Amino acid sequence: MTGDDYETRNVAAQLAEPVREANALARKLGLEPYPVNYWVIDYDEMNALIAYDGFQTRYPHWRWGMKYEQQQKQTQFLGGKAFEIVNNDNPSNAFLQVSNSMADQKAVITHVEAHADFFRNNRWFRLFAETQPNAAAMLARHAETIGEYMADSDIDRSEVEAWIDSILCLEDNIDQHRPFRSASYRASRLPDEEDIDERLKSLNISEEVLHEVFDEEWLEARRKGDETPTFPPEPEKDVLAFLWSYGKQFDEESGKARDMEEWQRDVLEILRRESYYFAPQKMTKIMNEGWAAYWESMMMGEEHFAGADEFISYADHQAKVLGSPGLNPYKLGKELWEYVENTTNRAMVAERLLRIEDVTWRNFHDVIDFDAVMESLQPDAMVDSIRRETLSNLDPDDPRIDADALELAKAGEIDVDDYPWKVLTFEGLAERHFSLVKHQNQGFIKRITQEELERLSRYMFDDAQYATVGEALSEVDFTKGWDRMFEIRESHNDVTFLDEFLTQEFVDENHYFTYEYVQTTRDFRVTSVDYRDVKKKLMLQFTNFGRPTILVLDGNYNNRNELLLGHRYNGVMLDLEQATQVLERVFDLWGRPVSLKTIIKEVDDHAIEVARRRDREPEPEERGKLIRYDGETVSVEDLPWEEVEAIAADDVDYDTKPKEWLA
Repeated sequence: MTGDDYETRNVAAQLAEPVREANALARKLGLEPYPVNYWVIDYDEMNALIAYDGFQTRYPHWRWGMKYEQQQKQTQFLGGKAFEIVNNDNPSNAFLQVSNSMADQKAVITHVEAHADFFRNNRWFRLFAETQPNAAAMLARHAETIGEYMADSDIDRSEVEAWIDSILCLEDNIDQHRPFRSASYRASRLPDEEDIDERLKSLNISEEVLHEVFDEEWLEARRKGDETPTFPPEPEKDVLAFLWSYGKQFDEESGKARDMEEWQRDVLEILRRESYYFAPQKMTKIMNEGWAAYWESMMMGEEHFAGADEFISYADHQAKVLGSPGLNPYKLGKELWEYVENTTNRAMVAERLLRIEDVTWRNFHDVIDFDAVMESLQPDAMVDSIRRETLSNLDPDDPRIDADALELAKAGEIDVDDYPWKVLTFEGLAERHFSLVKHQNQGFIKRITQEELERLSRYMFDDAQYATVGEALSEVDFTKGWDRMFEIRESHNDVTFLDEFLTQEFVDENHYFTYEYVQTTRDFRVTSVDYRDVKKKLMLQFTNFGRPTILVLDGNYNNRNELLLGHRYNGVMLDLEQATQVLERVFDLWGRPVSLKTIIKEVDDHAIEVARRRDREPEPEERGKLIRYDGETVSVEDLPWEEVEAIAADDVDYDTKPKEWLA
């Protein structure tokens, strides 16, 4: 930590111990965070870092100034306050605002340690860099390179700014599910058309075999002597890479396309690389923020990392964060992680109870004494209440006890009154914080369904091992829930997380619902509390970062070197005005006319009036559209359904816009 004035240095000195101990506690709890450098900064520096997405150096562009002004106004007029920012790097860098209270600083530090663990262990972050991101150095190099282009007397600075503007309109049009590869590498993996023809001829295979291996339409296209087959051979999701490989710039003097300048291609690849770096954070917003909120709450509240004089302030601020309106990733993520923990623990406990003599999935709720279950699951007093005077009661050979730390505590080198967790192992902490005995989860075991019990008992053969509840629960695996959470942290992103773990039970317990604009009443109404509807709307928001998925369908549309894009329609229409503006930017990167296939939904006034009289919603009609921009004018034409059928939605038909999606 560092600082230039007395106040900053004083705060930094006060935070040295909380930083050290928060990291130690995080590791005791099973987290494996990147090393974190903590920096104490002032209000203006915090706003600048937020504008720069958590880094001290970014390429010169007006967007950063705009974001800085927005952040300042949000703080000034809306009462928002930035407590921290942390970046995905090794080591990570976290920035603490000097004016925060000690309770807030501790909350931020515990939150950051969990983020650093998520960055290090989630597989989607490794798609950009398998070993370590080294992001700060990368972004600094990018800033230097683009700055040099802007300072070059042979390059008009405004042209660089405009070029960046065009690229940023497409910054999310990458293939975030694949490991990052340079655009030149991807281009080298696409064989040209002549090469494909030569390879087919060299195979010397019969027409019959050829038809079995290759699609008939593709073969037919190759037989037409005056037509060039579609490329890419399959729809390309990484639009930026395709534009890097085949794009040009439009020369207004000659009225023709010409090759990109070296600096243009370089800037395009720089911004594409940055899009891939930031993609995992967009893909895991709910998981990552929920993960950090869960462990922050565990450390600050349940392990009393917040002091007695700090807890009320901390609890108040956390309640405000979790209670903020709209789709709140902190709240939704934390609730889902807790649900994963609870359901995992419940299944484990239920499996053991089903092995009691005469207990079956059919009579489970009638014969199990749930009060006895709660009593048996209470943590051992040895790990539940650790104080200096109880150290002699701890058994150093118990797997729940850290023998080395116990010796230090007995020698007075560890203050167990402030840090009781230091003498416990992961197993001890898991028992100390077992989720099913917490007050807010009372009754969770009892709410297990008959369907779940039947599923658990389906392959249970040795089902008469125990005589009593106490005997069945005498050796419960208290680490089960946390172990499952660590597994999920490694493999999932927001879409798969929601798809697998958002259930009807979760929706009912946490009061989630969907709402839509109702044409007949001309207002918004709750339309469903079914988990499938809630899940669909949430997944729509997080698929492709909640942005429209655009694919390259043809780089030689109509055999005229035009670019054809396709909107993978999921039931939510494009804003046609915005789509047209983006096409104008794509033209800058292609240098020739560009077109976009999409689908719109139309409802005429007569259908609305009829539906209103019948007290039901009108059925919209879906139509195919082709939007084309030739460098001067925009045209929109209808397409027959067979030309857009391949991009049509299946069972998702919500007509609300992304900003309106709420659970």
